Amino acid sequence: MAEIKKRFSKKKNKFMYTASIRLVGHPSITKTFDRLTDAKDWSSQMESDIKRGMSISRLESTKHTLNELIDRYIQNELPKRKSDKKKFLMQLTWWKKKIGAYYLSNITTSLLTQCRDELASEDSVKPQNGNMTRSNATVNRYLACLSTVLSVGVRDWEWLNENPMFKVRKLKENNERIRFLTETEVSKLLKECKKSSEELYLVVLIALSTGARYSEILNLTWNNVDMEHNLFYFMDTKNGENRGVPITNIVKSELIKYSVTKESLFVFPSMDKNHPRDIRKGFRKALERANINNFHFHDLRHTAASSLAMSGKTLSEIAEILGHKTLQMVKRYSHLTKGHTANVLADMNEKLFSKVNF
Repeated sequence: MAEIKKRFSKKKNKFMYTASIRLVGHPSITKTFDRLTDAKDWSSQMESDIKRGMSISRLESTKHTLNELIDRYIQNELPKRKSDKKKFLMQLTWWKKKIGAYYLSNITTSLLTQCRDELASEDSVKPQNGNMTRSNATVNRYLACLSTVLSVGVRDWEWLNENPMFKVRKLKENNERIRFLTETEVSKLLKECKKSSEELYLVVLIALSTGARYSEILNLTWNNVDMEHNLFYFMDTKNGENRGVPITNIVKSELIKYSVTKESLFVFPSMDKNHPRDIRKGFRKALERANINNFHFHDLRHTAASSLAMSGKTLSEIAEILGHKTLQMVKRYSHLTKGHTANVLADMNEKLFSKVNF
């Protein structure tokens, strides 16, 4: 099954050893070594793997580099992502520069752990709150990005036997931050957004009234705006499901005025009307003019959720509106629902003990 040939390399001016393994039903696998002992060891290892049923992925991992895997993902899979394509590409570019030249067989957990530590020590592209290095959450996003690519290599292309990222310990994140706007800040922000543009004002208004994600709002088409039944239909969302969210009277009134002059598939189209609009720059400037600090677009979603919690809505009701499959993601708002919970418990106690003499 294995064959080793000795040949003279003019480029290196020395003899090299090419090991070949032929598998029935598969193309031959070859690899060249400087030493005969290395060629024999590799051949022996590959034959052993073949007998244990590990052959194809193990052999493929010695043929392809991480650069090849990432490039294939960028070409075939990245266009299918629903959001964060630019950020994903930026993170993959970092991985390519750092360890892209490595063969997949050499991408080990220890190597990835070393990269994790380097990510944590490097300067951040966008320093926040005085921290010049990347936050633990950002480092974990880089790890998750590459893990996604490696998993595709394992599951779909069989270039690896397993994903080495699964054994890398993630950094502890501070998930206690819940930044939401006060009523005064909401008023100031909407005022500045309206000064900026009609589109920005309406996007922010929808975000605050529905808790929808940035990508869900910007990818809205007029076909998914049901004015008759007062519903937004957010299709193919981040969690893979479609959901309908009511259009409030305030938003409907603004939509009617806005839709009169718009002729595009998208509710918020780009200049060429063939793509969704990008309002992030305008949003940042509106925040600056409103003097609102330490705030991101996604925090509008927190603002909507927090308002729902403080108005007495249950966690399950909040999860349904926001489009969460489980209650885990909305437990961060549980402390805001305590007043409602106390009232529910008081009502239950009153009924339960109404005929009891203490």
